[in-house]
Amino acid sequence: MREQYRSESFTEDSLAADPMDQFAAWFRQVAAGGMLHEPNAMVVSTATPEGRPSSRTVLLKMYDTRGFVFFTNYGSRKGRELTANPYVSLLFPWHPLARQVIVTGTAARVAREETVGYFRTRPHGSQLGAWASDQSTVIGSREELTARYEELSARYPEGEKVPAPPHWGGFRVVPDTIEFWQGHENRLHDRLRYVREGGEDTGWRVERLCP
Repeated sequence: MREQYRSESFTEDSLAADPMDQFAAWFRQVAAGGMLHEPNAMVVSTATPEGRPSSRTVLLKMYDTRGFVFFTNYGSRKGRELTANPYVSLLFPWHPLARQVIVTGTAARVAREETVGYFRTRPHGSQLGAWASDQSTVIGSREELTARYEELSARYPEGEKVPAPPHWGGFRVVPDTIEFWQGHENRLHDRLRYVREGGEDTGWRVERLCP
């Protein structure tokens, strides 16, 4: 299967000075166009200290000048791997627009107050689900999982405040590189990558990569 991408030009002179501003511009276009379901879905790739990788789709919940934030059970596979090895990659696969954004960087837990603040915005059922699921562990049956949920639902009925689980919270990915990929005909894609020049408070340089 093969497709010819026909897209608008994407050149260095069209880039924002800061990659997070460029991401915001592309994200607004994707979200406003209605072409994608859950445009904030991203593939998060982690690895053990020995280098064994794993990937899964996670929803981006916040982004700003500091980086990209998602939430998870800290005892999940990705949570354990990021605790042992903070290097991470994010991929936003916006295929209908022939675009991708690829991020590499390091992940660190967000402040507890950020986690609690976000948790309070989740639907009641999602709050209960964070308690019910011991993410990434083996469970005997779906009935066992739903029984846990029903027990929590009885303890915290709709309208009752659900505390944020201590084992659940956010990770912020601070980027070292952010690549913006725009597909074109004949596989002559544009790949423009921002690379951090030094520490978090330093600037960025832009590289063009061969497709």
